[in-house]
Amino acid sequence: QVQLVESGGGLVQPGGSLRLSCAASGSIYRANVMGWYRQAPGKERELVATMTNDGRINYADSVQGRFTISRYNANNTVFLQMSSLNPEDTAVYFCYAVIVRGTRPSTYWGQGTQVTASP
Repeated sequence: QVQLVESGGGLVQPGGSLRLSCAASGSIYRANVMGWYRQAPGKERELVATMTNDGRINYADSVQGRFTISRYNANNTVFLQMSSLNPEDTAVYFCYAVIVRGTRPSTYWGQGTQVTASP
């Protein structure tokens, strides 16, 4: 079994910053991709940022320049540094990983952490 455990969400004023963390545990051979998605009330889940194990990064246009993704491959952790948060960033943020355990990669999700940017 593989588990993704997130931490670091909370309430912040517009313009503020938060840092999310996610640790993958279990029987993991390699985490090909780790990253973050988010889902706001009444909206579909959307990509925020992902990073491959060889360092390729993909950001949503809406967070480019404000959010920074990083990861430690050695212990299968991924981080999301969020700056200049605005109310449109309010959502449940889900950790996402594509993990190889045997010969095939599988997709895993965390339980989600709430991020709220509000006065």
